[in-house]
Amino acid sequence: MREALTIGELSARSGVASSALRYYERLGLIRADRTGGNQRRYERSELRRVAFIRIAQQVGVPLEEIRAALAELPESRTPTRADWARLSRRWRARLDDKIAMLTRLRDELTDCIGCGCLSLQRCGLSNSSDRLAGAGPGPRILLGDPPAGR
Repeated sequence: MREALTIGELSARSGVASSALRYYERLGLIRADRTGGNQRRYERSELRRVAFIRIAQQVGVPLEEIRAALAELPESRTPTRADWARLSRRWRARLDDKIAMLTRLRDELTDCIGCGCLSLQRCGLSNSSDRLAGAGPGPRILLGDPPAGR
């Protein structure tokens, strides 16, 4: 095995707890070889996979979707830029939606924090009489639904 990492080294290099790495391995997100003493050894290419998992989780991609995406990467070689680009294209629309939501949150919530809601007519959190209940759960106006009856 060439320059393999121990679980502690992978943890330190990736910033992910050893327990999470074992969980990722159980889910098939990352792979480890075993030594004669049954200790895990990770190829350095697993660092890239762990980084991808962390970023995908931070933007809200469920682990099952991450697993399915990583399953499309080649097992016999380190993924290339083209491999990663192909994989990431499927989440482009999701990322664009997330960016738009975060932008709305930044622009609209700033007015709400500490304002005392002196203008409930313009408040992005106000849903008077629960008029947007049929649109789904959560802060519907901040999520992009038009205010009902305004």
